[in-house]
Amino acid sequence: MTQIQPRSKSPASWKQPEPPDRESLWLLTRLRDFIDSVANTSPARLALTAFALVVLLFTFLLSLPASSATGDFTPLHQALFTAVSAVCVTGLTVVSTAVHWSFFGQLVILIGIFVGGLGTLTLASLLALMVSKKLGVRGKLIAQEAMNNAGRLGEVGTLLRIVITTSVVIEGVLALALIPRFLTLGEPFWQSVWHGIFYSISAFNNAGFTPHSDGIVPYETDLWILIPLMLGVFLGSLGFPVVMVLHQNGFNWKRWNLHTKLTIQVSFILLAAGTLLWALMEWDNARTIGTMSFADKITHSLFASVMTRSGGFNLVEQNHMESTTMLLTDALMFAGGGSASTAGGIKVTTIAVMFLAIVAEARGDADVKVYGRTIPQGTMRVAISVIVAGATLVSVSAFMLLSISGASLDRVLFETISAFATVGLSTGLSAELPPSGVYVLSALMFAGRVGTVTLAAGLALRQRSQLYHYPEERPIIG
Repeated sequence: MTQIQPRSKSPASWKQPEPPDRESLWLLTRLRDFIDSVANTSPARLALTAFALVVLLFTFLLSLPASSATGDFTPLHQALFTAVSAVCVTGLTVVSTAVHWSFFGQLVILIGIFVGGLGTLTLASLLALMVSKKLGVRGKLIAQEAMNNAGRLGEVGTLLRIVITTSVVIEGVLALALIPRFLTLGEPFWQSVWHGIFYSISAFNNAGFTPHSDGIVPYETDLWILIPLMLGVFLGSLGFPVVMVLHQNGFNWKRWNLHTKLTIQVSFILLAAGTLLWALMEWDNARTIGTMSFADKITHSLFASVMTRSGGFNLVEQNHMESTTMLLTDALMFAGGGSASTAGGIKVTTIAVMFLAIVAEARGDADVKVYGRTIPQGTMRVAISVIVAGATLVSVSAFMLLSISGASLDRVLFETISAFATVGLSTGLSAELPPSGVYVLSALMFAGRVGTVTLAAGLALRQRSQLYHYPEERPIIG
């Protein structure tokens, strides 16, 4: 019988891998423990930190010579403003996206839009998952709250993957619809592909950035381009929870949850009202749509109504609109889109809850009811907090910009609400501001994107147990 001889134990074949550096392991362990602790004890702080780090990273990248078309360093205030505008999916600019930035710079902006469109709470959850490989119970609750309790706690990781996959799929479909049109308009193949991808990501994430120096004004009557842009912006403004419910249940109204019903209903109400009012106010304005055909007027009105609630693309010069139209635009921008969406503003569900509360109070009802459901008192307190916080941010920022710029109140208020609601429509004031004003708008965009959302999520899960109650006494209201 042949015996199998053992292999020779040569030093080379039995050489063990070098052990990791103990100091590096210690640092990684401490970082993992810190992020895991923050994710479980203060998810709102983790969300703010994650978003701030992303903004700083993109500011650094945009300040590099490779990002500018001239090969020069971009001043800090311009790089920071553009990074904040991209990551916060706003669309306001202080330099021309098409002229100032190189292809690399535009690519950095586009990646910033995609990352920022995922949302603060999604980014915080992904950061916790990447570093600590897990989400604690409270971290899962916050991530679940960001997606309106869509699924069980153990499925949060799956839901996060669905959010990213949904974004990529919708943006891919929009790009496939836009690329052939740019080709038929005479653009080279790769330029058409780039513009199709850029507009699809910018539209779905409600960013409003455009790679053309004159924006989309040259396509103001081209429905092949305008319709995909409007669909992308509208779908993005509904929010991932609504998109997932529509994907699972289709258009079966009875199987929709309350959040989906309120979001879609109020979104269509604002869309219809905005289209009608914008058309009435601008119908005879020769500087905007007064000289156009009936069909083009309707197209412009519908497009404006979609874009004022966070899209940011524009077909007419905002300074040429009537004062009443600018006020209407201010109101629609402040309203914004759906919760956990790429849109900004105070969100349509906040408006719905407050309207239902007013109706219930007028009727003398003890509970706020809609579609066979009672809205908790805590939800109404969160809605009030979001509205007051938003109005306070806008007021303080407008006061500061008035003193810095010396511009008229209507322009300052328009630019301020556009920044807070991450819309991106502009009267041109952003490009005229000195660095101090640019920093104010940058802070406002950041606060508008992360502040009210994080506040709402944090308050929704924050409950302190009380062992006693003071006697009730009702002050005079109104």
